[in-house]
Amino acid sequence: MESTFNIKEHPHRRLNILTGEWVLVSPHRNKRPWQGKVEILPVNNRPAYDANCYLCPGNTRADGSVNPQYEKPFAFTNDFSALLPDVPEGNTNENNLLCAESEKGICRVICFSPRHDLTLPDLSVNEIVEVINLWQDEFELLKKHKWIKYIQIFENKGEIMGCSNPHPHGQIWSSSHIPVEIEKETKQQQLYFEQYHKSLLQDYLELELQLNERVVVNEKHFAALVPYWAVWPYETIVISKRQIKDISLFTEEDKQSLAATLKQLTQAYDKLFNTSFPYSAGIHQQPVNNGEHIEWHWHMHFYPPLLRSATVKKFMVGYEMLANAQRDITPEFAAERLRELV
Repeated sequence: MESTFNIKEHPHRRLNILTGEWVLVSPHRNKRPWQGKVEILPVNNRPAYDANCYLCPGNTRADGSVNPQYEKPFAFTNDFSALLPDVPEGNTNENNLLCAESEKGICRVICFSPRHDLTLPDLSVNEIVEVINLWQDEFELLKKHKWIKYIQIFENKGEIMGCSNPHPHGQIWSSSHIPVEIEKETKQQQLYFEQYHKSLLQDYLELELQLNERVVVNEKHFAALVPYWAVWPYETIVISKRQIKDISLFTEEDKQSLAATLKQLTQAYDKLFNTSFPYSAGIHQQPVNNGEHIEWHWHMHFYPPLLRSATVKKFMVGYEMLANAQRDITPEFAAERLRELV
């Protein structure tokens, strides 16, 4: 007798509508996904101020610069920037096989708080609004440079995500070319808009809110959910409920709603394994100084690596690196676990 395909039981692949790529889902490998003990790491015992921290107010940074006695979120140009603004234009091409071209940019550091011991979920909603205000200000300043084509706002939280300083902070890298992931998302959103004359993510979010299988946080102007195509075990995406193309267009009400969404989501992460949850998170929005992008819809990705406990991580190795992204626990299971903790 021929069996019927069951998405909850059988291996299958799911389409990432933002990139056009596929992810392999193997739910049969993890029928009991909550196996193993939950390990609780030591409670954060960092001081509110650390005299040896390069990011604390009033301290001297590695290059000799001195931080002001800031009381709200603070931004400065990275002392060891990956991109530099004064790179001369140029390129090399050897038979279309060895190709390179110059890239310039400006890299900024965003200190979320003067407090050394607080992370994003520890801040109040109004304090997170102040972070969003600074993101807006930095976005507006950077896009005034007409050679800048994209502004990437992001945060790496936790040592295992490569964060070199525990003081709560994020970064902004602006570049003279549009990055690869943004090119993919621009193409997919353009194709959908050309066919349906609507925002891809607006239609997707409306469907997710109707189904309510993967929604984690549902605020007035934003929702956070585990995307249908998630790769990381507890990956989430925050999407604005109306089509907003970039952060500069947020109203005061939008910022309050986004701050509430981010606080609930990151607090749920911390509760999941009773640890300060590591992740890489970043905002995706329309390119700048690059024409009108009527297709673009603002969103924010969270990519956390933890799988079963505070110390058991998901690694992208073997098949994932050589062939195809793959996951065992389903996005629906991950959303249910996070939703219980909001």
